Parts: sequence; structure tokens; C-alpha cells
Amino acid sequence: MTNARRLFRVRLLHTAIYGVMATASLLVLYGGITGVRGPWLMVAVGLVVIESLVFVASGLKCPLTAVAVKYGAGQDGLFDTFIPERFTRHTFRIFGPMILLGLALLAVRQWSAAG
Repeated sequence: MTNARRLFRVRLLHTAIYGVMATASLLVLYGGITGVRGPWLMVAVGLVVIESLVFVASGLKCPLTAVAVKYGAGQDGLFDTFIPERFTRHTFRIFGPMILLGLALLAVRQWSAAG
């Protein structure tokens, strides 16, 4: 398999993971704001926690970015996802506070309900 094919597959996988994680982040925030619960919320919280642990363990860098670079990302206008880099470069600034706020609101709701 050529590096171009490998890069295509890494970018496809990374784009799919990005979409799932963006959705999970929004669901955590939505659950925190509205108080709506369900199995989807626990899945979203679990995904967000796992993703956060992966980022911390990887030095606050996505491990798939390194794989994409290995196969040629950054050359010829390609990067590590199919999402334009001008959007993905703001991922931490947008989703970090969103996740923290959502988790904090969920914690407050949980403690308020228990007391």
C-alpha cells in the first residue's frame, strides 16, 4: 500500500473520530445545561474522558497526527483530517472549555440531586 493510500485512511479515520468526539462534547454540554440524562450521556462522558486521557498521555497532541505526518500529511496542502486546518487548529480552545463546563454542570446537578 502506498503512503498516499495510508494517509487517506488515516485522514478518514481521524475525521470520523473528530466528528464523534465533537458530537460527544456537545452532548456533554447539552446534558449539563438541560439536565437531560440517558445512556447516550454516559457514552458521551466516557468518550470524552478517554479522549482526554489519550491527549494527556500523548503530551497534549493527537497520536493520529503523528501517524498522518509519517505518511505525508502537511505536504501538498494535506493535513491530518479532511476538515480544513483553519477550523481544527481551534479544537482545544473551543472544545476544552465546552467539555469542562459540561462536566462541571453535570457534577453540580449530580451533587444537588444527591443532597
